[in-house]
Amino acid sequence: MKEWDYIIIGAGSAGCVLADRLSADPANKVLLLEAGGTDRRFWVRVPIGYARTFRDPAVNWMYQTAPEPALGGRSAYWPRGKVLGGSSSINAMAYVRGQPADYDDWERQGNPGWGWRDVFPVFKHSEDHAWGAGPDHGAGGPLHVTDVASQVHPLCARFADAARQLGFAMTEDFNGPVQEGVGIYQINTRGGQRESSATSFLRRALRRGNLAVHVQSHAIRILMRGRRAVGVEYLRSGIRTQALARGEVILCAGAINSPQLLQLSGVGDARLLAALGIETVQHAPAVGLRLQDHLHITHVYRASVPTLNDVLHPWSGKLWAGLRYLARRDGPLSMSVNQAGGFVRSAGAGRPGANLQLYFNPATYTTQPAEGRRMMNTDPFPGFSMSVHACRPTSRGSIRITSRDPRAAPAITPNYLDTELDQAEALAGARLLRALAAAAPLRDVIASEILPGAQAASDADLMADFRARADTIFHPVGTCAMGVDPACSVVDARLRVHGIDSLRVVDAPVIMVAEKGAQMVLEDAVTR
Repeated sequence: MKEWDYIIIGAGSAGCVLADRLSADPANKVLLLEAGGTDRRFWVRVPIGYARTFRDPAVNWMYQTAPEPALGGRSAYWPRGKVLGGSSSINAMAYVRGQPADYDDWERQGNPGWGWRDVFPVFKHSEDHAWGAGPDHGAGGPLHVTDVASQVHPLCARFADAARQLGFAMTEDFNGPVQEGVGIYQINTRGGQRESSATSFLRRALRRGNLAVHVQSHAIRILMRGRRAVGVEYLRSGIRTQALARGEVILCAGAINSPQLLQLSGVGDARLLAALGIETVQHAPAVGLRLQDHLHITHVYRASVPTLNDVLHPWSGKLWAGLRYLARRDGPLSMSVNQAGGFVRSAGAGRPGANLQLYFNPATYTTQPAEGRRMMNTDPFPGFSMSVHACRPTSRGSIRITSRDPRAAPAITPNYLDTELDQAEALAGARLLRALAAAAPLRDVIASEILPGAQAASDADLMADFRARADTIFHPVGTCAMGVDPACSVVDARLRVHGIDSLRVVDAPVIMVAEKGAQMVLEDAVTR
């Protein structure tokens, strides 16, 4: 059985970073395991290919949540990346660091080294920003950030003008000194192609002889010796295999798969594990709890002026866009779906910063079953959409295994809209979309509101529509929470699992956390 210094489980947004940083020292032998396959696929590399990978089982775990009472018993579809690069290979590529106050809250909760002053340099260190190095951005790092302001659809200017009429400020840079405001999203692309953690971090590391990457390798159990992680058991192309770690096992499987694998390995709530016949290695009741997600609503409009639908719906337009992309790596296929947006405060929010995030998409599309599969295409009429979600939801859900079978999906229970604050902010968001649509710059180009439609007039109507149609915007976090108390957290401030030696969890917000996590692993190796 082969031994490694470090075994990283999950070649997603975090795992690729760790593989790169840890293998930079030729003395370290690093094994990176990925349940999915290669990211060298056309629709992964093309930015607008997000629409194709959204329901592609070849690159996507395609999870479903448990029925949600607050959503009328609906089950939400949760795509997660199952491919090199993880969800950074199938996401919408918007580059946003988060609100500085969020990180200061982490530090106040007993996690030293995680305040904004600590993480800001880490963000800069990773960056290769199109604007070059400056006070707010880095250059020369692995992760390229593109400014697409000159390429967005003209309707984005009307969205910004409508926001300005409502009193919202404009911002040139959501990652600058003042995030609050409305503007254009920067995206992770390079030369018109998707910039995932695989293309930015892993590609360069693959040239090193001390890094091995095993794809189609589904981790099924962390091997323990007492309360020390000593390796990983995994299925490689269906064959059961084991690898040992001299140093550490680092779990980077994401908000769903990380708690799932901990529980399968005997680290979790002892009652849950006993009920499934799993021997408890460490009673860790917080594993899988504190699940948080952004729940959004989209309002859809038929436009009286051309939108991206007019380009991308007809076959002639698809052909033009495809040929342009192949020849020049630009045009609609080089963009993200949500081009503009913002971070704003709703009326009477009572918070010091933005409490709502906005998205503006100069196209509309319908997802529907067709011939046993899901199709996504722009609508055959001009249209655009606006979406909104609360920035800091207070409802908490859970991830729990329901079987000893590592191939069985865990139970995902988001517990959406469980608090009065989340309900109030859902309504505030829907009202805000209505206000934006009523402002002259957008009102003048709206032929009709398709969803929720004019019949949804009252607050009760808007809330009923929210419950009937709201869905995830794909930001689950929190299931291996960082903190001091093992009763309500999973890892400490150095990302070490409470009660287990040589095991860390490194997950969302992943690239920055992975950069800091790699530093911590290397620092601790010196003192071990």
